Amino acid sequence: MKPTGMAFNDSPEDRTPADPLQYGKYLVLSLGTGTSKTEKKYNAKMAAKWGVLGWLYSHGNSPLVDAFTYASGDMVDLHMSLIFRSIKREDNYLRIQDDSLKGKAASTDKATSKNMEELVEIGQSLLTNPLSRMNLENGKQEAVQNGGTNQEALIRCVCVWIYECIQKIEFYAS
Repeated sequence: MKPTGMAFNDSPEDRTPADPLQYGKYLVLSLGTGTSKTEKKYNAKMAAKWGVLGWLYSHGNSPLVDAFTYASGDMVDLHMSLIFRSIKREDNYLRIQDDSLKGKAASTDKATSKNMEELVEIGQSLLTNPLSRMNLENGKQEAVQNGGTNQEALIRCVCVWIYECIQKIEFYAS
């Protein structure tokens, strides 16, 4: 019998309900690469005049690729935020992302020393930013009240990971 047939056995008493993922056991750290989502590169009037090529390339940008990339990242963030909020474990999901990159800092193919130094500065600045989460009503990132900074949130994550590692080491050592 094929594996698919084994999964869908004809006998109801042999079937077991699918075990749901236990998201409460997960600690998710999501580090974004940064985007220029807030930079106004084009508007509806401009886009209305584009043909196929305009959607593929416009003033050094790729509007169609941008739209799919931003939408994909936003949907993952929304999905994860909904899951962890629904089980009252919002602290188990940490997303750090800068959507305000401009110019060369927003480009993924500018590996000059100057650009790399600028990206390091942006990353260091992100650490001091307030911890933020997606507002599920409007899809925008908003500071978490009394949430501290991204750096403090990262430290909390590392502490949890270290604790979990120690627990596993002690378990397997005994």
